[in-house]
Amino acid sequence: MSVKVEPLPKFDGVYQVILEDGSRRIASKNLAPGRDVYGERLIRHKDAEYRVWDPYRSKIAAAILKGLKDLPIKAGFKVLYLGAASGTTASHVSDIVGEEGHVFCIEFAPRPLKELIDNVCKYRPNMSPILADARFPEKYANLVEKVDMIYCDIAQPEQAQILANNAKIFLKKGGWIMLAIKARSIDVTKEPDEVYKREIAILEKNGFQIHQVIHLEPYDKDHAMILAQYLPK
Repeated sequence: MSVKVEPLPKFDGVYQVILEDGSRRIASKNLAPGRDVYGERLIRHKDAEYRVWDPYRSKIAAAILKGLKDLPIKAGFKVLYLGAASGTTASHVSDIVGEEGHVFCIEFAPRPLKELIDNVCKYRPNMSPILADARFPEKYANLVEKVDMIYCDIAQPEQAQILANNAKIFLKKGGWIMLAIKARSIDVTKEPDEVYKREIAILEKNGFQIHQVIHLEPYDKDHAMILAQYLPK
């Protein structure tokens, strides 16, 4: 049996790969053909190359497989990515937004940012690596445009408030956010569900309408993905 690739229904820019043994994976079309980012499998199909998207390495992939209703990342979108690290997930976002879109990558730690630059951004002109602390968005306000979507995956105790502060500066009204909540990074003394509720309340107070909450087990323990729309009064 040869490998097959077909669009994943409902998710623009995301594909389903049916492997030789009949197993199924999700993938994105590689914007930098011939290059992998984190050891993922590259698959040639017809006139394109696809990168298998590992849900154990990427919380967006995990959310898709756990029943995400809509992925607010589309071709041509501008995305602010808070906590880009070495670019595992950010590179798939880059694939989806394509040459007409852009990903502004905020990362606080110099070492993963260097990996992001050397291994990813060097081959992808639609990505801008920015060494900065997401808690202080005003410090990189001159480097980031208005965006259609913010993705946040940071190990900070005030994740929702940090995201909200960035949204006030950068997110278009009606734009979307995805927040990967790491319950143990926020409060190790509380049950994860209690932490999720508190972070959701902060988002709602800051003008977000919650559309979906997805628990990411078994891919990520004590993690949830929040999908919300920015509708400030």
